Amino acid sequence: MSLQLSTEIRIKVSSQEIWQELIDFNSYPSWNPFITKIEGIPKQHNQLKASIGGIKFKPIVLESTPNKKLVWLGKLLFKGFFDGKHSFEIIEEGNKCVFIQSETFTGILDPLFKKKLKTDTKQGFEAMNEALKLRVESKKSL
Repeated sequence: MSLQLSTEIRIKVSSQEIWQELIDFNSYPSWNPFITKIEGIPKQHNQLKASIGGIKFKPIVLESTPNKKLVWLGKLLFKGFFDGKHSFEIIEEGNKCVFIQSETFTGILDPLFKKKLKTDTKQGFEAMNEALKLRVESKKSL
């Protein structure tokens, strides 16, 4: 059994500007209300250290395509217990981009967390999307 969450937002900057902010992990504590801390290099097969909502985990980067997509797999305790495949995708549309943040949750604990994921986690995605939009668009206007 799995649960898929997906959010998107249109941002009036280039994919390169979004990507640079997305991979600038050091700046996350100053603007990101959802992923409050993240460390590491977003390169395929690398392990990151992240903190989301007070939960610490060490996801593995599955895909890192500059200016397009970053995907990681995080797990709680061990594989199959509670796993999340998190994706950030940037799609160019003329002079703006669509930023899509999604995650597929699987594992034996998935049914227990479904309600919280559909509300709190989805709200966290949306809050991060809005904060990212505000941050990169305000830099453009400087």
